[in-house]
Amino acid sequence: MTPLRQRMIDDMQLRNLAPGTQTNYIHHVAGFARYYWRSPEELDIEDVRGYLLYLLNDRKLSAESVNQCTTALQFLYLTTLEMPWSRECFPRAKRPLKLPVILSHEEVLAFFDNIPSLKYRAAMMTCYGAGLRVSEAVVLKVSDIDSKRMLIRVEQGKGRKDRYVMLSPRLLEVLRRYWRAFPSLGYLFPSWRENRHLSTGTLQLACREAAARAGLRKHVTVHTLRHSFATHLLEGGTDIRIIQALLGHSRIDTTTRYTRVSAQLVASVSSPLDRLDHKPMDRLDSKPKSNPKR
Repeated sequence: MTPLRQRMIDDMQLRNLAPGTQTNYIHHVAGFARYYWRSPEELDIEDVRGYLLYLLNDRKLSAESVNQCTTALQFLYLTTLEMPWSRECFPRAKRPLKLPVILSHEEVLAFFDNIPSLKYRAAMMTCYGAGLRVSEAVVLKVSDIDSKRMLIRVEQGKGRKDRYVMLSPRLLEVLRRYWRAFPSLGYLFPSWRENRHLSTGTLQLACREAAARAGLRKHVTVHTLRHSFATHLLEGGTDIRIIQALLGHSRIDTTTRYTRVSAQLVASVSSPLDRLDHKPMDRLDSKPKSNPKR
């Protein structure tokens, strides 16, 4: 390991960055160094711009992927190398606005009916029933299920934050049935490997297979269940601030995007056309009058 890499790792640990974030940053910086076959210490901001353009134009990476690389290089140069540059030296690619895929209630039922494994069905019902990210669901412990208070404790979710989400009676019934079949004192959804939890990749694969068996034409991932959870709560009249807290969003504008995908809310809005006087509409049924001046 080079001294620069070790110093960057130390800086990330001092700032308590998540292990996944640390791995992601090192991956992008290593790719940057390989592209030029030189140490980042010998490169400047023009080299950074050239590499980001290469990712966009030659490798055709998405704006989100390029922005992740930008963040990693920004941390390297501004924090670890302490270069006298500003954040404006690291421009961000504009991300296209994409609305999340949402399942209807009927599609959610069909989806769950096509998960043959009790463990996978319980895990994905937890994602939908509590709005959890797949990475949060797989690391749940049995002790995180508080049946007396009807809460689930999410420990160190995204952003290294703890939070509580609701435990619905129906989900509790499913989890109890699952636990009786597969009793565990550690992880709620353990892996076949000892002292390990179920991997996110395994659950994503089970999700794709269930969606295919259910005949869903939409692109369904485990995260789709979280999107559907939020949208269905919104359509049910739950306050947007409560949904923000349940999802663990730091910013309300992240949560308000669900108002753009709620078909029920869109359909309930009255068009200004419907507010027009009906008398002008009656004229559509009558024949146009001839112009006597013609």
